[in-house]
Amino acid sequence: MLRICWLLIFILQGLTQLFAQPLIKISGLVTDESKRPLQQVTVNVLGQSKSTVTDLNGAYHIYSSKKVFTLKYSLLGYNPVLVNVSQNKAGRITQNIVLSVNPNELEQVTITNKQNQLSNSITINLIDAANLPSVSGNFEAILKTLPGVSPNNEMSSQYSVRGGSFDENLVYVNDVEINRPVMIRNAQQEGLSFINPDLLSSAKFSAGGFEARYGDKLSSVLDVKYDRPDSSNATLNVGLLGLSFSSKIISKNSYLLVGLRYKDNAGILNSQDTKGVYNPNYTDVQLIYNHNLSNKFSFNLLGNFNSGTFKLIPENRVTEFGTMNTSVRMNVDYVGEEKDNYQTAGGAVTFKFIPKPNYVIKWINSYFRIDEKEHIDLQAWYEFGEDRGEGTYLNNAMNSLSSQFFSSKLKADQTFKNHTFSWGLRFDYKNYNDNLNEFNITASTLPASGGIYQNNQIAVKNTLGIKYYSAYVQDSYQLSTNTDLQLGVRGNFNDFSNQFLLSPRLLLAYRPPGNNKILRFTAGVYQQAPDYRSIRNFNGLLNFNQRAQRAYNTSAGLDYAFDGLGTRLKFSSEFYFKYMDRLVPYMMDNVRLKYLGNQEARGYTFGADFSVGGEFVKDLLSYFRVSVMKSAQDIKNDGYGYMKRPADQRINFSAYFQDRFLNSPTYKVHLSLLYGTKLPVGSPLKQQYSDNFHIPAYKRADIGFSKDFLDDFSVKKSNFLEKYFSSFTGCVEVFNLLNINNTVSYLWLKDVDGVQYAVPNYLTGRRLNLKLVMKFQKTKR
Repeated sequence: MLRICWLLIFILQGLTQLFAQPLIKISGLVTDESKRPLQQVTVNVLGQSKSTVTDLNGAYHIYSSKKVFTLKYSLLGYNPVLVNVSQNKAGRITQNIVLSVNPNELEQVTITNKQNQLSNSITINLIDAANLPSVSGNFEAILKTLPGVSPNNEMSSQYSVRGGSFDENLVYVNDVEINRPVMIRNAQQEGLSFINPDLLSSAKFSAGGFEARYGDKLSSVLDVKYDRPDSSNATLNVGLLGLSFSSKIISKNSYLLVGLRYKDNAGILNSQDTKGVYNPNYTDVQLIYNHNLSNKFSFNLLGNFNSGTFKLIPENRVTEFGTMNTSVRMNVDYVGEEKDNYQTAGGAVTFKFIPKPNYVIKWINSYFRIDEKEHIDLQAWYEFGEDRGEGTYLNNAMNSLSSQFFSSKLKADQTFKNHTFSWGLRFDYKNYNDNLNEFNITASTLPASGGIYQNNQIAVKNTLGIKYYSAYVQDSYQLSTNTDLQLGVRGNFNDFSNQFLLSPRLLLAYRPPGNNKILRFTAGVYQQAPDYRSIRNFNGLLNFNQRAQRAYNTSAGLDYAFDGLGTRLKFSSEFYFKYMDRLVPYMMDNVRLKYLGNQEARGYTFGADFSVGGEFVKDLLSYFRVSVMKSAQDIKNDGYGYMKRPADQRINFSAYFQDRFLNSPTYKVHLSLLYGTKLPVGSPLKQQYSDNFHIPAYKRADIGFSKDFLDDFSVKKSNFLEKYFSSFTGCVEVFNLLNINNTVSYLWLKDVDGVQYAVPNYLTGRRLNLKLVMKFQKTKR
């Protein structure tokens, strides 16, 4: 496998020797009209997909692969500057720029800057997310390398944050809250998540302590934007796992973004223990259109259609497990098939009104419908090696669920001298029509094992509609030159539990003199109203007496920038404590959460996150992080006291390291390492939570090699590629480099002596992926 990777790399190297094209290096300083240096000014070479930002001293340098080109300098709050450059030959030039203030944007910039500074969140580097070698291909894969996020399944876009469940995470796209399908029970059934990485302009993630303007869930917020691009362009990504195409078109008063994605990961699924015919097909279409009707009024349309079909005709399975002293081998033969499909369709329209430069109002309306169907008709015959027993089990399901989500939200931000005041009103309606009809039987053909010992049957129909009303106010206030305070409160009510919930939140940020440290403190109440997934019990019945889950959260963190190892490094740390006086306990089976909907628990989580990172190689960010945590819960009146929560992963470590080949800097290496300690789990044969068993530690290494034939470091380029493409990148990825068998869940069976075995369901093995990413040249200069 590795020989193939090296062979492909040498082929790419050989191709680059066929063509030659000179480089022009542009350096300079960017200042304001008072000659003060401006940092974070974006410098673009238009039409070449090359960009950089100025440093603390306003300095920059960038390369152009053409002799005639245009430079664009832009910074929020300042008028952009375009500079036409024409050079006769390769070499170095100096271009100093002065930016003038744009008074019409200055107050809007103040709003944006205050919200960014007073936000307990991480800004995600979108280039790093694109380079990350990932089996799922979804944007959420980058989250599993961030502090506070627990990794345990490379195929899933779901994630656990600081001991919380998958359902405790908020996801926003252009201020629209995104809901995910409910019925998916295995990660191999998951397809394309809602977020299209090719259309993103920014992404922020908070692992806790987020402000009042976000919604009412207990754990985290992922906030992504599809905004106006810098230039018109198109990108085609073709690989062994599927393809994607995106187009971005801009005009004077509008822009259009279109994204098409297709995924077929059958090659990855074939690396699992269960052999058979896999037929997974997933498609996604997204469209974003924005039009400025005037300087004060604009509207934005977002449309989405996401479809997934997973079909499996299993043939056999061979699984070896146990210890070195007691190794067990299980053989399974199958008859039947599994077929699951879902469709998500909907969209949103946003009206934006700016009555004056320091006042922004948005009215956001959205509607989405998710239709899910699950058809399982499987019979399996199993036997344990060395005559330890044999038996059969049947799984049968004919389930369907239709979910509808309507939301209307009004929000506003306004600045008053040292204040940024925000408020919002929101109405949500969720409707569910659920038809559950399933059973499973496990039996032994040997009398000594006790015959049939599991016979679960569910046959219910549920219809449920819930209305939610919420509002928030918050004020960001500059107490002094170095200190900012944010106070906010959320109120919400729903007609299911008929509770009025009030959630105050606080964030304090202090920047000591020197501009290289930020200290943050957060405290707040987070209340998650009942939703269909948590209301539904093991047997499909609904608990109409369920109350909102509630958590009291506090944290203290430090961000520190310093020079070391030849680069600028950033160290971040955060200590946190959460006490939950109301929780709905659940059990985890792969990516399906089985809620104990008629029970209530109390719990706590405390821990610390640490990370350090920087550009050890120019333009390539690398970082390392460690998280330690303890999370426990006490199910009320069960007599067992405090036990580990299902997501109690005590230690997590991740590293994302990027480098260039020393003698061939156009070749890049992207290495992702993940480690998470064991997770508690109990037998699903009883409808009671227990933590007396565990899933082993998760260990994963993925590596990718890439080469952009039009890279700034390349001294030999193809004139043909330069004419039609702004970037032309070949990638070789090796997933699960060390071929480690990671366990995601268990199949519970008995042998001839009646001994119950937890037969591990392993995740994916080592696989090779090839892909080509082409960014077309659409802007002619």
